[in-house]
Amino acid sequence: MLLLSLLLIPLVGIFIIYTRMAYMGSNSNFFNNRITSGYEEKIIGLTTLVVNLIVSLVIWILFDFSQNQFQFVQEYHKVSFCDLYLGLDGLSIYFVLLTTIIMPIALLSNWSSIKENQRSFVIIVLLLETLLLGVFLVLDVFLFYIFFESILPPLFLLIGLFGSDNKVRASLYLFLYTLFGSLFLLLAILTMSSLMGTTDFDALFKGNFNYSTQMFLFAGIFLAFAIKTPVIFLNTWLLKAHVESPLAGSIILAAIVLKLSLYGFLRLVLPLLPVSTMLFVPIVFVICVITIIYASLSTLRTIDVKEIIAYSSVAHAAVYILGVFSNTIQGIEGAILLGLGHGFVSSGLFFCVGGVLYDRTHTRLITYYRGVASIMPLFSLLFFILGLANAGTPLTFNFIGEFLSLYGAFERLPLLGALACSSIVLSAAFTIFLFNRISFGGSLSAYLATNIPDLNKREFVILLALVIPTVLFGLYPAPILDGLHYSVSTLIYSANEVDFQPLSAMAAFWGGV
Repeated sequence: MLLLSLLLIPLVGIFIIYTRMAYMGSNSNFFNNRITSGYEEKIIGLTTLVVNLIVSLVIWILFDFSQNQFQFVQEYHKVSFCDLYLGLDGLSIYFVLLTTIIMPIALLSNWSSIKENQRSFVIIVLLLETLLLGVFLVLDVFLFYIFFESILPPLFLLIGLFGSDNKVRASLYLFLYTLFGSLFLLLAILTMSSLMGTTDFDALFKGNFNYSTQMFLFAGIFLAFAIKTPVIFLNTWLLKAHVESPLAGSIILAAIVLKLSLYGFLRLVLPLLPVSTMLFVPIVFVICVITIIYASLSTLRTIDVKEIIAYSSVAHAAVYILGVFSNTIQGIEGAILLGLGHGFVSSGLFFCVGGVLYDRTHTRLITYYRGVASIMPLFSLLFFILGLANAGTPLTFNFIGEFLSLYGAFERLPLLGALACSSIVLSAAFTIFLFNRISFGGSLSAYLATNIPDLNKREFVILLALVIPTVLFGLYPAPILDGLHYSVSTLIYSANEVDFQPLSAMAAFWGGV
């Protein structure tokens, strides 16, 4: 019942809020206490999210990392087109923990900045947690698609209701781009179901699609996940969504939604389509290298602070996709570590520029920021630590993941791996540029005439909760690496055991790359 409770607890929180709304609606003083009502509903939502975090930690403590099978498996009933299974393995448990940690932070990030429709905001966040957890918990590929797509309406409403000036356009970009790509994912899933007669993950893992079928399936699945990542030429929606969305939306997008593609590659592509994965590795590497260089250079010329963090997220996403397709234990484990570390660091950076600076100054242009360290020393210190992590500095979580991902990429294709290593220099360049322009560079701009206060207790707790795991797992990543070995080893074995006879001509062609 533990996994089911992860999905039901946020829904129970929504039910309590609606029940309270109906009770207060009958009270004559209800409309005179809307501010108090919104505050109490935020308390209910935060309590619900914290309870879910505690449940996920209990599951992590009880999880047996000495095996690579699905655990805590729950089957409820069979329907005509899919099996309602829930389960966890060594890959998905870390994404579940990331989700339950980030969602309370996302709610706290907009604790005081959203004044209207607070009830709707809390309900959307709670609903998003259930849907995101469903992606990582279901053991049926069709249900995976349903949960994968079901996050779009809440995100559409979150950005459309609480975003900035161009929020409607940004929400439409998000909805249409990702919906278009997911149609190809649906076609691939329907093809697998018709060929295998089942949509159960365990059954599909034991199957073997022929060479031509894998090519078409890979094309459909990769396009859907490439838009979700996103890679070069498919990242238009991400920039608009990040810039125009409320802070909670930016945190959820960067920390969790972008990791759906990483999880999808690990769950669907590597174990089910090993032949096509090996064939398309050079193409994927070229796309990722171009994405890294393009996103990094774009970050250097951007003057919007939220766009800078958004572009850096694109570059880091391309790095962990390189690790996923490296077919090495180090590369795949590094990709997962980088994905988890990026979830903490990007959330912290978005909170620094969007939750602290923007709430005080109401401008996103980096031109107006300089000398903040003189009046906000505590903020500058935590911002500096997160900036070092974003640049992949040693002793941070991101360094472990980025180093292993690039090592795996270099071992797989040395030339493209060496080009991908440019991310080390470029990420340091745009991160130091961002930090120096904001924290130093002279006295505070005349545009900000009044003194800006340093971090309050809520902001300090949020940033500290993101900085501690970033530094802790940078110093000692063994708790995560030890839990990944069995599951990652299975992915490597699946890829190496394929028959490459049909690919001899293509292998000779790619051998010169």
